[in-house]
Amino acid sequence: MTTGGMARLVCGRWSKWIVLAAWVVVLVVAGPLAGKLSGVEKNDNSAWLPSGAEATQVADLQKQFAASDIAPAVIVYERAGGITDADRTKANADATAFAGVAGVTGQVSRPIPARDGQALQTIVPIKVDEAGWQKIAATVGSLKTVATNGSDGMSVYLTGPAGNAADSASAFKGIDGTLLYTTLIVVAVILLVTYRSPVLWLFPILTAGAALTTAQSVIYLLAKHAGLVVNAQSAGILTVLVFGAGTDYALLLVARYREELRKHDDRHEAMMLALHRAGPAIIASAATVAIGMSILTLADLNSTSGLGPVAALGIVVGLLAMITLLPALLVICGRWLFWPARPRYGTAEPTATGFWARLGGGIARRPRTVWIGTALALGALALGLFQLNANGLSTADSFTTKQPSVFGEEALARHFAAGQGQPVTVIANWPQADQVRQALAAVPGISAVAAAERKNDLVRLEGTLASAPDSKAAQATVDRVREAVHAVPGANAKVGGATAMVVDINAANRHDNKLIIPLVLLVVLVILGLLLRAILAPLILIGTVVLSFAAALGVSALVFRHVFHFAGEDTSFPLFVFVFLVALGIDYNIFLMTRVREEARTHGTRRGALIGLAATGGVITSAGIVLAGTFAALASLPLVAFAEIGFAVAFGVLLDTLIVRSVLVTALNLDIGRRIWWPGRLTRVPDGPGDDAAGTREALSASEPELTH
Repeated sequence: MTTGGMARLVCGRWSKWIVLAAWVVVLVVAGPLAGKLSGVEKNDNSAWLPSGAEATQVADLQKQFAASDIAPAVIVYERAGGITDADRTKANADATAFAGVAGVTGQVSRPIPARDGQALQTIVPIKVDEAGWQKIAATVGSLKTVATNGSDGMSVYLTGPAGNAADSASAFKGIDGTLLYTTLIVVAVILLVTYRSPVLWLFPILTAGAALTTAQSVIYLLAKHAGLVVNAQSAGILTVLVFGAGTDYALLLVARYREELRKHDDRHEAMMLALHRAGPAIIASAATVAIGMSILTLADLNSTSGLGPVAALGIVVGLLAMITLLPALLVICGRWLFWPARPRYGTAEPTATGFWARLGGGIARRPRTVWIGTALALGALALGLFQLNANGLSTADSFTTKQPSVFGEEALARHFAAGQGQPVTVIANWPQADQVRQALAAVPGISAVAAAERKNDLVRLEGTLASAPDSKAAQATVDRVREAVHAVPGANAKVGGATAMVVDINAANRHDNKLIIPLVLLVVLVILGLLLRAILAPLILIGTVVLSFAAALGVSALVFRHVFHFAGEDTSFPLFVFVFLVALGIDYNIFLMTRVREEARTHGTRRGALIGLAATGGVITSAGIVLAGTFAALASLPLVAFAEIGFAVAFGVLLDTLIVRSVLVTALNLDIGRRIWWPGRLTRVPDGPGDDAAGTREALSASEPELTH
C-alpha cells in the first residue's frame, strides 16, 4: 500500500473509527501479555555470555559435577577485637541453617577462620536457574536474615558471585517502573513546552504507551514460544527506544499536519496530505533504525544479539502506532487540540521569519567558513577520545553507589586471600590431571589449588586467585592460566569461573565492536543512497555522523573522568553509543534532507536547503530534545554502564540536532549546491538566480512567503 492509500485508510471519515477500534482490541489482548514480560527474562550467565565462549563451556561441563549451575555466596563474619567462641558457635549454627534455605544446593562449608583471628567465612552454594539473579536475590535475602540475626555486634557481610547478583537484581528491580515513569515525565514536560498546549502533548504519549504495551506483548510471545532471549537490559532499553523514537515520529507528523491545516479547511484532507508527505521520511527513518538494530543479532555476546530483535520490534510497532493510531486520534478530535495556538485555515506558517530562517540566512553568507569551522570544532571535541577507557568495570566500579557485596569484598580482602570464594575453575581430561594441576599451581597469581574432583573421564580443579576476582590483575591471571593448561598435551583443558566470564565477555564485546560498527555504517549508507537517489550526499552525511559520534564520545570520556569520576567504561559502551547515535541520529538527516530534496525540485538546492532548515529546524530540535531526555532517564538507575550510555547518547543527540544537522549539514548543502545530489537528476536542477550563496540569499529574501510551502 502506498503512503497515499494508507493515509486515506487511516484518516477517512469512517475508517478512522475502525482504526481506533482495532487498536482498542489489540490493547485489550496485549495488556495482560505485556505484564508477563519480566517473567520470561533470562538473566543467568547463558543469557549474556557467547555460547561458544570457554567460560560458557566450563559452566556446561560443571553440570556433570553438580546438579545445577552454582553461584557461591560468601558470608564474612568480622569482629575487630577478635572472633570469640560465641561467634564461632553462631557461625557453625548458621552454616547448618543455611543448608535449609530455599535455593541453596550442595554442601555448605564449615566456617573458615582467618589467620589474624578477626574473621570467619562460610561459602554457600546457590542454585542458578533460567531466572538468574531474580531468584538468587531472594535466597541471598534469606541468608542475610539468618546471618545477621543474633550477631551481637559482629559485622556480617555477604559477597561473592551470589552477592554481586543480588545487587544487580536490586539495581534492575526498578527498571520497569522507575525508568518508565522517569521517561514519561521527561517526555511530558518537553512536549508541553514544545506544543504549549494543555492537551496535545497527551496524544503522542498515549500512542507511545500503546506501542510499548503492544511491543512488550509480542516480545513476550516470542520469548515464550520462539526462543527469543530477553533480559533486564534489553527490556529497559526497549522502553527508552519506543518512547524516544516514537515521540520523534509523532513530532514530525504533527508538525506537517499543522502546516497542512493552515492550507486546507478539511482536517481529514490535511492529515492525508501530512501523512502522504511526511510518511516516507518517517518510514525510512524507522526502517533505518530497525535494520541498524537488527544487525546486533550478529554479535557474539548474547545480551547484545538479543537486544537486536527486541529493539527492532519496538521500533516497528512504534512506527505502526504513530502512522495509524495517532493520525486517527488527531483527526477524530479536530483542531481544538492545538489550543491556544490553533492553526487556522489561510494563515501563514510562522517559519518564514523565525529563528531557523534567520540562522540559514546567516550560514548562507559564508557557508564554507561555517562548515570548516564547525568540523574543526567537532574534531577538537573528539580529542577527548584519548581519555576513553572502555576496558570494563570492576564490581565496585559498576554501581553509582557502593553496594553491600562491595563492602563484603573489602572485608574478605582484609582477612583472606582476595580471590577466595570465586576460584578459577579448570576442567580437563582425567588422565592428564596431575600435569594440569602442576601447570595451574605454577601460574603467577594463583595462591592455592584445591583437591581435584573426578566425574567420569573429567577432572575439576579450582585455583584461588591472589588478586580480587574482578580486578585487571585477576583477568591477567586467567589469561596466564589458559595459556598454561592449554599447553598440556591431550588434556583439552578449559578455564572458567566468574573472572573468566568477565574476560570472555570483554573479548566478545571487542569482537562485536569491530564487526557491527562498520556494518551499521554500510547499511545506513545504502539506505540514504536509495532514499536520496544520490551517492555524494550519503557519503557526506555519513562523514558528519562519524564526526558527531567521535565528538560525543570524546566529550563523554572527559566528563566521566573529570566530573563524574567514573573508573572507566564497559567494553560494550562504544558499540551501544554508536548504534543508538547513528541509527537514531540518522533520523534527523532523513527528516532534513528529504525536505531539502523536496524543495530542491522547485527552488534549487541552495534555496531548498534554507527552506528545509526553516521548515524542519524546530521539529528536529524538539525531536532531539525528546530523544535526549528519554536516554538521560537511564541515569535514574544506579548502574554506571547505563548512566554512561544515557549521558553519551543524550549529549550526542543534542550535538547532532543543534550543531551537526542545523549548521554543518546546511552549510555543506549551501557550499556544494546541486552537486551534492550527484549522480542523481537533481544535479541538473538550477539553483535559481545566482548559482552561489549570495544569489541564494537574495532569492530567499525575495520569496520568504514560500517557506510555508
